Formats: sequence, structure tokens, C-alpha cells
Amino acid sequence: MSIRAVTVALAVATASSAGAAPPGLYAGACYAAAEHGWPVRESLMVCTLALRDRGLSLRDRGATLVNRGIVQYRARQTAAAIADYDKALEVAPGLAEARVNKAIALVGAGRDREAIDLLSAAIADGPAEPEVAYYTRAMANEDLGALRAAYDDYTRAAALAPEWSEPAAQLRRFTVIRRPTALG
Repeated sequence: MSIRAVTVALAVATASSAGAAPPGLYAGACYAAAEHGWPVRESLMVCTLALRDRGLSLRDRGATLVNRGIVQYRARQTAAAIADYDKALEVAPGLAEARVNKAIALVGAGRDREAIDLLSAAIADGPAEPEVAYYTRAMANEDLGALRAAYDDYTRAAALAPEWSEPAAQLRRFTVIRRPTALG
């Protein structure tokens, strides 16, 4: 895994975070912690408090687990992050962001083949920011030597988020050579 390890993570908004009132107060704060990179200790504390809230819906519990996983991954606690993403998928199986974020952690751990399979499933589920899934899958494909697949995924990420400079920067490293075909 190259140093350009994925630092992109998708914080997942919870339905209760929009209202920011009890019972979802801590879930909203956990989302903010993951989204804005609050200090790790405080972030983990607020996310853990949020998970103690028995009033959270299954989707919000899954989203909160994803957000805590993001905090843990940023703190380089990869195993704990992956465990939270797995728990999120147990309580909210259709949560594409759990798959994307788990795949980001897997790529960071050098487990590219697993990440590619997970990202393909996440893309099929329709994540909120599919460009992150394509970008991460591109990195994993590149690490495995599947350069055409990497190029295609970087291209897709760039098309989905033209304002995001990173996919375009990665594409500039590639040289496309057109070869004649049997048809001309």
C-alpha cells in the first residue's frame, strides 16, 4: 500500500442529527466529530455515548458505528474501525457507507482484494458519495497491478466529482497508448 493511503472517509449523517435534539443528541455530535475531525479522545467518548442511546433506530445505530469507525481509523486503530464497520453492517445491512469505509480501512491495511469486492458491492448499493468508492477501488486495483481497472475507476471518480482534484491528479500519472485493432 502506497503512502497515499486513503484518508477520505465518509461520515454518515443520522436522521436524528438533523434535529440535534435528544434522543439523537450524541449521534449528531458523533457525526460532527467524524465529519470535522474532532480530537480522538472526545470523539470516541461522544460516539460511545451515542451508541448507548436505546432510542436510536437501527439505521442511526449503524451510521453512528460508521462514524465511530471513521474516528478510530483516523487514530490508526484499524482493527477497531473494521470491527465497528462490521457491527454497522450487522445492524444496517444496506448501509453502503459502512462498506465503503471498511474498504478504505482494508486498503490501508494492504487487503486490496477484499476491498475491491466490498467496494463493488457498495457501489451497487448506491453510496452517498460514489466517487469515494470508485477512487478507493482505483487505488486497490492499482496496488494489485490492474492498471486498466484503476484508470477506469479514477476516470469515473473524476467524472462524478469534477471539483475534487485528487482523481484528476491520479489520472495525470497515466499514459494512454492507443493500439491499432483488427478493425483498424
